[in-house]
Amino acid sequence: MTPEPDRTDPTDLTGLADAVRARGGELRAGGTDTGARQRSGVSAGPFTDLHGAAGLHGIAALPDGGLRIGALTTLAELAADPQVRAGWPALAASAGTAATPQIRAAGTLGGNLLQRNRCWYFRNPHVSCLQKGGAGCPAREGDHHFGVVGGAGRCIIPHPSTLAMALLTYDARVEIHDEEPRSVADLYGDGDLLHRADHLLPPYRILTAVRLPAPLPGERAACHRATSRAHAEWPLVEATARLAFDGTTVTHAAVAAGGVARVPLRLPEVEAALIGREATPEALAAAAATVLARCRPLPQTGYKTTLFRDTVLEVLEQAAGATAAAQEH
Repeated sequence: MTPEPDRTDPTDLTGLADAVRARGGELRAGGTDTGARQRSGVSAGPFTDLHGAAGLHGIAALPDGGLRIGALTTLAELAADPQVRAGWPALAASAGTAATPQIRAAGTLGGNLLQRNRCWYFRNPHVSCLQKGGAGCPAREGDHHFGVVGGAGRCIIPHPSTLAMALLTYDARVEIHDEEPRSVADLYGDGDLLHRADHLLPPYRILTAVRLPAPLPGERAACHRATSRAHAEWPLVEATARLAFDGTTVTHAAVAAGGVARVPLRLPEVEAALIGREATPEALAAAAATVLARCRPLPQTGYKTTLFRDTVLEVLEQAAGATAAAQEH
């Protein structure tokens, strides 16, 4: 049976939230994830669409030099926007490498942050799992070679948001209708509570925007996705780095990774190993190697241990190399 169409005023955020609270179902942004789950039979709706809400669109500069990005801004718009590319290049690059051009044209910032995981057991309507109210995680005893390499809770599938990982390095905050703003990290917590969902927002809460602080003078950034094929593939491991320098000495470092834990991770141990030191090849390698202490691989995810370290090293080398090249020119 086709779900009854939503007749709520699409410009009224309170009404949209109340509709979900009253009848259940899900909020829907670009529909790239909800549509896939609906087609597979995992999600039946009803779906309450957000696209009529004008306040959720657009990218605007803030008086303090930061940026406010509406939750319905598409990945393609993020990747192409001159302000984002100039001041927050890791976010632009992350948006531009995610998924496919078709998905980037429809998928939204808010939807990317709040999407569901890509576990094939969860996505199969005939298989019970924790995410669907079941008692166990079939991936733990089954095929989990895309699973976590550290910090495993009851669910062992990494959160898929590339943009969340990038936003962690910018100390971004999210605006939520009728609720106080919170950090991006607070959307997910440490992962221990994410065995029934993939974020901590109730279904009726509407993420309205993301706020980015002003960029640091002369900062450089890099992101890298380790994938099994070049295009249209979910990353095995991904990482983002932002570095600022005084000469060749690192004065600021923000590093994050995805694909390795239940939630996107900020990596303070890598940052601490860099700040105050020259960005020599040896120092970058030593900083990247600090992530190995996090790794507690599952039987099929041992390969991610070195891939995690090497992906972090890749973005550190890219960011440090970009800085050196800028100084030479």
